[in-house]
Amino acid sequence: MINNTFSSYTTSTTAITTELLPRETEPREIRELESTLQASTSFPLVVPGRQTWLIFAAAVFLVSVPVFIEAPLVRSLPVLSLAMTGFWVWLSFKLMSRSATYLWGDLLLGFSWSWLAGAIYWGWLRFEPLWHLPVESIGLPFACWCLVRNWGKVGNWFYLGSLLGTVLTDIYFYLVDLIPYWRQIMQVEPSNVSPILQAAVTQVQTPWGVTWAIILAIVLLVAGVIPLSQRQRHLYAFGGAVLSTILVDSLFLLAALAA
Repeated sequence: MINNTFSSYTTSTTAITTELLPRETEPREIRELESTLQASTSFPLVVPGRQTWLIFAAAVFLVSVPVFIEAPLVRSLPVLSLAMTGFWVWLSFKLMSRSATYLWGDLLLGFSWSWLAGAIYWGWLRFEPLWHLPVESIGLPFACWCLVRNWGKVGNWFYLGSLLGTVLTDIYFYLVDLIPYWRQIMQVEPSNVSPILQAAVTQVQTPWGVTWAIILAIVLLVAGVIPLSQRQRHLYAFGGAVLSTILVDSLFLLAALAA
C-alpha cells in the first residue's frame, strides 16, 4: 500500500516537473535566440551595414534639397521658407522622442541648421557673396556645443560635412574670381543669366580654374571617403554630406555648360 502510494507520488512529481521545465527554460531559450539573431548580419531586422548606407544616402539627399528645392522656393516665398525651419525642428524632436526613429530625427535636426541658413541668405542676403559663409555657419556654435556633450552626433556631423563642402566651394569662387559673376546673376532676370554663366564657365576652363577644381575635388573626395572606413553612423552622415558637394557642384557646372 505504501509502495503504491509512493510510486504514484513519484510519477506525479515527475510529470509535474517535466511539464514545468520547458516553461522555466523558455526565457533562457528566447534570450539565446535573440542573441543569435542579433549576431547574424543576414537577419533583416539587424543590419548595421545597411543602416549606415541609408544614413549616407539620406545625407546626400538632404544636401541636395536646399540647393534644388529651397533655393527656388526662398526666392519667391522667403518668409515661408524661414518658417519651415520651425517645422523641421518640431519634426526632428518628434522623431527623436521614439527610439525607433531617433536616428532620423537626429539627422533632420542637423539638416534644420542648413535649411535655416539657406532661408536667411537666399531670401534676403543673396546679393552679397561675402555674407554667404557667415550665414551658413549660423549653426556652428550649437553643433560644437552638442558634440562636446556627445549629443546629436549624426545630425551635427552632417551639418559640419555640409558646411565643409560649402566652405571649399566658396574658396574656389574666390580663387578663380567668380564672385563678380555671382553678384551679376543675383541681380538680373533669369532670362539674362545665360551669358553670365557662359562667361563664368570660360573663367573656370582656364588652367588656373581647372587646377584648383582638381585640387579642391581631391580634398573633398579624401575628406568624404576616409570617414566611411570607420563604419560609424555619424561619420557616414559626414562623408555623405561632403561627397554630395562634388555631385551638386558638378550638376551646376553641367547646367552652366548647357546654358
